[in-house]
Amino acid sequence: MTTITVAVQERRQTVTVLFIDIVGFTALVDRLDCAEVRALQRDYFSAVADVVRDCGGIVEKYVGDAVMAVFGAGEDGFEPEAAASAVRAGLSVQETLRGRLLAGRHRVRTRVGLATGEVIVDPLMAFDGGYGMISGSVVSTAARLQAYAPHDTVVVCSATREVTDALIAYQELPPVSVPGKSYPLDLWRALQPQSARLVGVR
Repeated sequence: MTTITVAVQERRQTVTVLFIDIVGFTALVDRLDCAEVRALQRDYFSAVADVVRDCGGIVEKYVGDAVMAVFGAGEDGFEPEAAASAVRAGLSVQETLRGRLLAGRHRVRTRVGLATGEVIVDPLMAFDGGYGMISGSVVSTAARLQAYAPHDTVVVCSATREVTDALIAYQELPPVSVPGKSYPLDLWRALQPQSARLVGVR
Protein backbone atom coordinates (compact mmCIF):
# COMPACT_ATOMS: atom_id res chain seq x y z
CA MET A 1 0.00 0.00 0.00
CA THR A 2 1.28 3.44 -0.91
CA THR A 3 1.25 6.14 1.78
CA ILE A 4 0.39 9.64 0.56
CA THR A 5 2.14 12.36 2.56
CA VAL A 6 0.35 15.72 2.74
CA ALA A 7 2.51 18.84 3.04
CA VAL A 8 2.38 20.44 6.47
CA GLN A 9 0.52 23.55 5.35
CA GLU A 10 -2.10 21.58 3.41
CA ARG A 11 -5.35 20.34 4.91
CA ARG A 12 -8.19 18.01 3.96
CA GLN A 13 -11.69 19.47 3.93
CA THR A 14 -14.97 19.67 2.06
CA VAL A 15 -15.54 22.53 -0.39
CA THR A 16 -17.93 23.49 -3.17
CA VAL A 17 -16.42 24.06 -6.61
CA LEU A 18 -18.06 26.29 -9.22
CA PHE A 19 -17.34 26.17 -12.95
CA ILE A 20 -18.81 28.65 -15.42
CA ASP A 21 -18.23 29.10 -19.13
CA ILE A 22 -19.69 30.92 -22.13
CA VAL A 23 -21.97 29.04 -24.50
CA GLY A 24 -20.58 29.04 -28.05
CA PHE A 25 -17.35 30.79 -27.10
CA THR A 26 -15.20 29.06 -29.73
CA ALA A 27 -17.50 30.03 -32.59
CA LEU A 28 -17.72 33.57 -31.24
CA VAL A 29 -14.00 34.23 -30.93
CA ASP A 30 -13.22 32.66 -34.31
CA ARG A 31 -14.89 35.73 -35.81
CA LEU A 32 -12.99 38.26 -33.69
CA ASP A 33 -9.59 39.90 -33.70
CA CYS A 34 -7.43 38.76 -30.78
CA ALA A 35 -7.55 42.24 -29.23
CA GLU A 36 -11.35 42.09 -29.13
CA VAL A 37 -11.21 38.59 -27.63
CA ARG A 38 -8.99 39.97 -24.90
CA ALA A 39 -11.38 42.86 -24.23
CA LEU A 40 -14.30 40.43 -24.02
CA GLN A 41 -12.42 38.15 -21.62
CA ARG A 42 -11.34 41.05 -19.42
CA ASP A 43 -14.95 42.30 -19.10
CA TYR A 44 -16.32 38.80 -18.52
CA PHE A 45 -13.69 37.71 -15.98
CA SER A 46 -14.10 40.96 -14.06
CA ALA A 47 -17.88 40.55 -13.83
CA VAL A 48 -17.64 36.92 -12.68
CA ALA A 49 -14.84 37.58 -10.18
CA ASP A 50 -16.73 40.48 -8.59
CA VAL A 51 -19.74 38.26 -7.93
CA VAL A 52 -17.62 35.37 -6.66
CA ARG A 53 -15.78 37.61 -4.19
CA ASP A 54 -19.01 39.28 -3.03
CA CYS A 55 -20.40 35.80 -2.29
CA GLY A 56 -17.31 34.77 -0.31
CA GLY A 57 -15.60 32.59 -2.91
CA ILE A 58 -12.07 32.50 -4.34
CA VAL A 59 -11.31 32.42 -8.06
CA GLU A 60 -8.95 29.47 -8.52
CA LYS A 61 -8.29 29.85 -12.23
CA TYR A 62 -9.28 31.49 -15.51
CA VAL A 63 -8.93 29.31 -18.63
CA GLY A 64 -10.17 30.49 -22.02
CA ASP A 65 -13.80 31.30 -21.27
CA ALA A 66 -13.99 29.21 -18.07
CA VAL A 67 -13.79 30.42 -14.49
CA MET A 68 -13.29 28.01 -11.60
CA ALA A 69 -14.07 29.22 -8.09
CA VAL A 70 -13.92 27.60 -4.65
CA PHE A 71 -16.25 28.15 -1.67
CA GLY A 72 -15.74 26.96 1.90
CA ALA A 73 -11.95 26.62 1.75
CA GLY A 74 -11.26 28.83 4.77
CA GLU A 75 -9.69 27.69 8.04
CA ASP A 76 -13.08 27.73 9.78
CA GLY A 77 -14.10 24.71 7.71
CA PHE A 78 -17.06 23.97 5.50
CA GLU A 79 -20.67 24.87 6.31
CA PRO A 80 -23.86 24.47 4.23
CA GLU A 81 -23.90 28.27 3.84
CA ALA A 82 -20.68 28.07 1.82
CA ALA A 83 -22.32 25.74 -0.69
CA ALA A 84 -25.43 27.94 -0.77
CA SER A 85 -23.22 30.98 -1.40
CA ALA A 86 -21.68 29.15 -4.37
CA VAL A 87 -25.13 28.47 -5.82
CA ARG A 88 -26.18 32.07 -5.26
CA ALA A 89 -22.98 33.20 -6.99
CA GLY A 90 -23.84 31.12 -10.06
CA LEU A 91 -27.35 32.56 -10.21
CA SER A 92 -26.06 36.10 -9.63
CA VAL A 93 -23.44 35.83 -12.37
CA GLN A 94 -26.10 34.87 -14.88
CA GLU A 95 -28.32 37.73 -13.73
CA THR A 96 -25.38 40.16 -13.95
CA LEU A 97 -24.53 39.07 -17.50
CA ARG A 98 -28.10 38.94 -18.77
CA GLY A 99 -28.44 41.63 -21.43
CA ARG A 100 -24.95 42.98 -20.76
CA LEU A 101 -22.76 43.85 -23.74
CA LEU A 102 -19.29 42.52 -23.04
CA ALA A 103 -16.55 44.64 -24.60
CA GLY A 104 -19.37 46.97 -25.60
CA ARG A 105 -21.00 44.69 -28.17
CA HIS A 106 -21.25 40.99 -27.24
CA ARG A 107 -24.15 39.39 -25.39
CA VAL A 108 -23.29 35.99 -23.96
CA ARG A 109 -25.05 33.02 -22.41
CA THR A 110 -23.45 30.86 -19.75
CA ARG A 111 -23.60 27.46 -18.08
CA VAL A 112 -22.72 26.85 -14.43
CA GLY A 113 -21.90 23.57 -12.70
CA LEU A 114 -21.26 23.02 -8.99
CA ALA A 115 -20.06 20.03 -7.02
CA THR A 116 -19.34 19.52 -3.34
CA GLY A 117 -16.79 17.07 -1.96
CA GLU A 118 -13.53 16.48 -0.15
CA VAL A 119 -10.28 18.00 -1.41
CA ILE A 120 -6.78 18.87 -0.27
CA VAL A 121 -6.50 22.65 0.22
CA ASP A 122 -3.19 24.50 0.00
CA PRO A 123 -3.70 27.68 2.08
CA LEU A 124 -0.60 29.28 0.52
CA MET A 125 -2.50 29.35 -2.79
CA ALA A 126 -5.73 30.71 -1.30
CA PHE A 127 -5.97 33.92 -3.28
CA ASP A 128 -7.69 34.91 -6.53
CA GLY A 129 -5.89 33.18 -9.37
CA GLY A 130 -4.34 30.70 -6.92
CA TYR A 131 -3.86 27.92 -9.44
CA GLY A 132 -3.64 24.49 -7.84
CA MET A 133 -5.24 25.64 -4.58
CA ILE A 134 -7.30 22.45 -4.31
CA SER A 135 -6.94 18.86 -5.48
CA GLY A 136 -9.66 16.22 -5.70
CA SER A 137 -12.15 14.53 -8.02
CA VAL A 138 -14.82 17.11 -7.14
CA VAL A 139 -13.02 19.53 -9.49
CA SER A 140 -13.56 17.35 -12.56
CA THR A 141 -17.13 16.59 -11.45
CA ALA A 142 -18.01 20.30 -11.34
CA ALA A 143 -16.42 20.83 -14.76
CA ARG A 144 -18.37 17.90 -16.21
CA LEU A 145 -21.66 19.09 -14.75
CA GLN A 146 -21.10 22.53 -16.24
CA ALA A 147 -20.66 20.96 -19.68
CA TYR A 148 -24.03 19.20 -19.32
CA ALA A 149 -25.94 22.18 -17.95
CA PRO A 150 -28.69 23.63 -20.16
CA HIS A 151 -27.90 27.12 -21.40
CA ASP A 152 -28.43 29.90 -18.85
CA THR A 153 -28.83 27.49 -15.93
CA VAL A 154 -27.01 26.55 -12.74
CA VAL A 155 -26.84 22.81 -12.06
CA VAL A 156 -25.51 21.03 -8.99
CA CYS A 157 -24.59 17.52 -7.87
CA SER A 158 -26.63 15.58 -5.33
CA ALA A 159 -24.17 16.38 -2.52
CA THR A 160 -24.57 20.13 -3.12
CA ARG A 161 -28.35 19.83 -3.22
CA GLU A 162 -28.42 17.82 0.00
CA VAL A 163 -26.49 20.39 2.05
CA THR A 164 -28.37 23.40 0.59
CA ASP A 165 -31.89 21.98 0.30
CA ALA A 166 -33.24 24.31 3.00
CA LEU A 167 -31.60 27.35 1.41
CA ILE A 168 -32.06 26.91 -2.36
CA ALA A 169 -35.08 25.80 -4.40
CA TYR A 170 -34.26 23.08 -6.95
CA GLN A 171 -35.75 21.25 -9.92
CA GLU A 172 -34.65 17.65 -10.49
CA LEU A 173 -33.22 16.95 -13.95
CA PRO A 174 -32.58 13.58 -15.64
CA PRO A 175 -29.28 11.93 -14.57
CA VAL A 176 -26.40 12.24 -17.02
CA SER A 177 -23.79 9.67 -18.06
CA VAL A 178 -20.39 11.34 -17.89
CA PRO A 179 -17.22 9.98 -19.53
CA GLY A 180 -14.88 8.59 -16.90
CA LYS A 181 -17.63 8.07 -14.31
CA SER A 182 -18.83 4.50 -13.70
CA TYR A 183 -22.33 5.63 -12.77
CA PRO A 184 -24.80 8.34 -13.93
CA LEU A 185 -24.65 11.64 -12.05
CA ASP A 186 -27.82 13.02 -10.50
CA LEU A 187 -28.46 16.56 -11.63
CA TRP A 188 -30.42 19.37 -10.00
CA ARG A 189 -31.20 22.81 -11.42
CA ALA A 190 -30.98 25.69 -8.96
CA LEU A 191 -34.01 27.94 -9.26
CA GLN A 192 -33.73 30.58 -6.55
CA PRO A 193 -32.67 31.15 -2.94
CA GLN A 194 -35.31 30.47 -0.31
CA SER A 195 -35.66 31.17 3.39
CA ALA A 196 -34.23 28.48 5.63
CA ARG A 197 -36.90 26.19 7.03
CA LEU A 198 -37.70 26.85 10.65
CA VAL A 199 -36.82 23.90 12.88
CA GLY A 200 -39.09 23.00 15.79
CA VAL A 201 -41.87 25.40 14.79
CA ARG A 202 -45.37 23.95 14.57
